[in-house]
Amino acid sequence: MKNLCVVAMLAATLAGGTLESASAQSASKTGIKNVVLVHGAFADGSGWEAVAKILEQDGYTVSVAQPPETSYAEDIKYTKAAVDAMDGPVVLVGHSYGGSIITEAGNDPKVSALVYIAAFALDDGESCASIEQALPQASKAFKADSDGNWWIERAHFAADFAADVPPAVSHFMAQSQVPISTDSFTHKVTTPAWKTKPTWYMVATADRSINPEQERMMAKRAHAKTVEVNASHVAYMSHPKETAKLIEEAAAHASASR
Repeated sequence: MKNLCVVAMLAATLAGGTLESASAQSASKTGIKNVVLVHGAFADGSGWEAVAKILEQDGYTVSVAQPPETSYAEDIKYTKAAVDAMDGPVVLVGHSYGGSIITEAGNDPKVSALVYIAAFALDDGESCASIEQALPQASKAFKADSDGNWWIERAHFAADFAADVPPAVSHFMAQSQVPISTDSFTHKVTTPAWKTKPTWYMVATADRSINPEQERMMAKRAHAKTVEVNASHVAYMSHPKETAKLIEEAAAHASASR
């Protein structure tokens, strides 16, 4: 009887292992499960927390890149390092200036889809500065210091950057803001990845940091699947569910087309 119990236990273990293996294989066939999130100017990666939690609960492996905003080349390097650390194809997501970053970093062979969240989807020869000059944003609170780094004046930070998050959150964001270098802001893109990679875009209709009309223009020329939300510039923070949904849609579509 004891031997029969041992045999039964071994059979159950083997069957469980087979089921687990089949489940893993099935999951792998669902395609892209890696997401890299890239923050924009004046912020850091912590703002992605709510989106990252949703994606992780839905079975995605998430990496939050931390480009230092010291130069465009450095920001590309940090982002590509996060992409290259993933073990398979990646959906690359950028907010604001992070869109400029993913426009070049997205040429990495591992990147299968791009998602722009109120972001700069720049064309060849464009910079964030040139887009802002062509059709100015509502905010006038961007100021440069003596070292060539750009900040948002604290008194205007909430209204111009994060109007629809809790006041305590926008207050701390103003205190902890990461300045962007002039090089990062003015560097011209040379090889836009959205010309060869499927693209999604979220327009923030109440954005005071990038003109919403410019967001629509960039989304249209990138042939991006576009959604609009009534949000401030930090749409990914005030609308994390909608943001995660768009990212997951990109992952599913890119998986189907691989």
